[in-house]
Parts: sequence; structure tokens; C-alpha cells
Amino acid sequence: MTTIILARHGETDWNAEGRVQGHTDRPLNDAGLAQARALADELSGERIDAVYASDLSRALDTARAVAEPRGLPVVAVHDLRERSFGTWEGLLDEEIFDRFPEAHNGPWGDDETPEQLDERVIGALKDIAARHPEGQVLVVSHGGPLRAVLRRCGVPPERVANCHVSRLALEDGDLRHLD
Repeated sequence: MTTIILARHGETDWNAEGRVQGHTDRPLNDAGLAQARALADELSGERIDAVYASDLSRALDTARAVAEPRGLPVVAVHDLRERSFGTWEGLLDEEIFDRFPEAHNGPWGDDETPEQLDERVIGALKDIAARHPEGQVLVVSHGGPLRAVLRRCGVPPERVANCHVSRLALEDGDLRHLD
């Protein structure tokens, strides 16, 4: 069994403003940097055998805050990225509802579907687990991927705060929520 400590990246200015980020590469703001340091403190007493992150800077920098004091590299994985929202990226929620009234009824964006996101992220987690059987691995990703994984584990979707942590077990291709 592989244990995955799944965390969301720290805050960016676009998070604070309520803008859709998706694949747009936005850096951590000061609050996000502090959240990343707090995540490193929270996990300081736990064994972590490897660290993986989305290849977007907000996730990489959050992961580095945990990995560097341990002398671990961060492995960037494209498939851990947030969902691509296409032309909706950079828009405020209000702008989306004004321009795309169908957004009230789901799913957002005009590029990647929620199903494509689910397949991509679950596949990446299975690949990571296969590299670390019996290991405990930190994976830093984004709100959409975290909600997708939690849904797959039967946990009702909700807003996932910046630097939120969920623990998962992956064994024989089965993913389950630990806490």
C-alpha cells in the first residue's frame, strides 16, 4: 500500500480575487508562501519518501517548502495540473456567470472536461504509487484535482482550502480516503 499525502498549493493573487486559474501559471502571493511554510511545519514530523507536484509554479513552490528542508527533490508532473478551463481562465466568477449563463448548471470551461481531469489525475496518482510501493509520498496539486480524487473516494465534494491536506491509500489500483 502506498500512502499519498495530497495537498493543495498555497494562495495566489488570483485565488484571493476569485479568478479562474486553470493552467495559467500564477505564483504564490505572500499569504501563499506563509501557507506553504505552515504546511511544511504541519508535515515536519511525518515520514515522506518522495515529493511530487503539478508543474505549475504555485504547486512546485508549495512542494519545495516541504521538500527542501528534507533534502528531497520535487518531481514535476504535468498530469497533476488543475483542469484547463480554456478561454474562461483569468475571469472572475461574476464575469463567468454574465458571459456564460450555463455556468450555473455546471461544468465550467470550454477545454478539458471533468471526466478528462479525473482520468488524468487518477492515472498520475496510480503511476506515482507504482513507483513507491509501501511508501509515503507528498503530492501537491490543485483544488479541482483534489475534489476529483475525493469524489472518487466517495467523499462529498466541497471547497478545498489552500494547503488543505487529505491522506489517501492506493493499493492494487484501489484508491481510498484515510482522513
